[in-house]
Amino acid sequence: MTEPFYKVREFSDLREMLRQSVEIYGDKTLFEVKDDKGSIYGISYNKFQKDVNSVGTMLCASGLKGCRIAVAGQNAYEWILSYMATVCGTGVIVPIDKELLFDDVNSILKTAEVKLIFCDKSFLKKLSENRDKLDNGIKIVCFKQEEDNDFSLSFDNFRRNGRKLVKEGDTSFISAEIDPEAMCSLLFTSGTTGTSKGVMLCHRNFCTDVQHTMEVVKIYPDDKGISILPLHHTYECTIMMFMGIYSGGIAAFCDGLKYVVKNLKEYSPTVFVSVPLLLEKVHKTIMKKIEKKKNGMKIFNFAKKTVKLGNKLGINLSRVFFKEIQEVFGGRLRLIIVGAAPMNPRIIEDFAAFGIQIIYGYGLTECSPLVICNNDRLHLSESIGVPLPGVEVKIINKEPETGIGEICIRGPMVMLGYYNNPEETAKVIDEDGFFHTGDLGYVNERGEYFITGRSKNVIVTKNGKNIYPEEIEYHLAQNKYIEECLVVEGKDKNGEPVVEADVYPNLEEIKDSLGKDNVTESDIMSIIGKAIDETNRKLPSYKHVIKLKIRETEFIKNTTSKIQRFKNISNG
Repeated sequence: MTEPFYKVREFSDLREMLRQSVEIYGDKTLFEVKDDKGSIYGISYNKFQKDVNSVGTMLCASGLKGCRIAVAGQNAYEWILSYMATVCGTGVIVPIDKELLFDDVNSILKTAEVKLIFCDKSFLKKLSENRDKLDNGIKIVCFKQEEDNDFSLSFDNFRRNGRKLVKEGDTSFISAEIDPEAMCSLLFTSGTTGTSKGVMLCHRNFCTDVQHTMEVVKIYPDDKGISILPLHHTYECTIMMFMGIYSGGIAAFCDGLKYVVKNLKEYSPTVFVSVPLLLEKVHKTIMKKIEKKKNGMKIFNFAKKTVKLGNKLGINLSRVFFKEIQEVFGGRLRLIIVGAAPMNPRIIEDFAAFGIQIIYGYGLTECSPLVICNNDRLHLSESIGVPLPGVEVKIINKEPETGIGEICIRGPMVMLGYYNNPEETAKVIDEDGFFHTGDLGYVNERGEYFITGRSKNVIVTKNGKNIYPEEIEYHLAQNKYIEECLVVEGKDKNGEPVVEADVYPNLEEIKDSLGKDNVTESDIMSIIGKAIDETNRKLPSYKHVIKLKIRETEFIKNTTSKIQRFKNISNG
């Protein structure tokens, strides 16, 4: 467990956290949003609290006190407003992935017994097309909808009506008691209809995760974040939104993944949350441009070493050498918080040379989510870091040779359990309160943790050796000819388990390498085969990739661009 080195405020629920920030920051801008013409304007802490009270009061007046309320759609001010208006005195929020098929959405709505849905127009269309399958009693409130109709209500009208009630003296929401230990958020894990589990989180879970993270990672009042990853993920919501509100910073919303570069230049953020895949693509683009310049890599390596030396002497030279790269991110970016998958250490080191710190960490929805991370005093490129203050970690069922075992977490951010599923809850939370993550890893003598893979993905050879697909995927992904890959258990001619790599090739790199626009299957197989051989030389023989399958399409991913292993394996 890490000792804190920043002092934090105490609060027991999210409403108290917001109230404190409003008292401290008042008319300071909390959100930057766009109007219908694309012009950016600010919304203050005071205005946000008034909006939360208006929407929350209207929810209570609509008979929804203590009910389950869903929110779905593109990241937006209305999304986070709906969330906070629900948890700060109304009921339980149920964030839904806007990309889910309707049957999965409807399964969540029925399982959670949702009474009202806040959503954008795109999600409304999905609901409207399946109107006959929806529960007749469910209310729908749509963002950016001008007027009420027989299917959905206007969010602006809903908020306006609530504001009127507050002015008339309705305090049903504002004075509502909040139990920090009661479920306030119900999040469904990824999975097809009937297989996803509902994670129950309470105010204590979120608040302690914010507090303990802020004890080792500093977000300043003059910081500005941009929300890029989907807000229905706890990772984005807790770190980007709750920590932003707590710290006095500003938050903006990305218009969508294809607008990331444009939005970075528009908002000039200082911090954002990302996944490795997004940074890997940006890094590849940057390095490709550098390689094409005369003596590009020589100059880059010299600049990188010089910046590193300058940092040791207390001199920041990153802008001298890498101003052009910094401008790609808006010119002010200082920090990226990254998790969800293994990270290439070179990317962390290169971004440090650019003057951008990457804090690499580990978390799970069931833990609200962050539990282990690098911090402002720890800058490791391979380790996920050390436990947050307040977090206990143990590794069980260790392999004698490697020390690899299952990572287990105990702390106030661990979930209440799985919704209406005591059997599954009992499988993952033991009698001592430790949550069994299903992730495998080890800890070194300095207390730094490393993730090696998922227990259910391990390939066991006929000799009893354990092979972690994620390790091999990591090495394969470093090859420029491999765009994406998935390592799975294959079978040799005798039916014995062997390592199989399913690869989606980088056709542009292959074409550049061969100097032709049209490449054959034989060309692709030859170059990818060499890439496999190159990787195999870095690994012990029992980990060698034996079988290769070339894909013609990208892998199925979730909304944070993470490859969904179970869907791709089942789809061949």
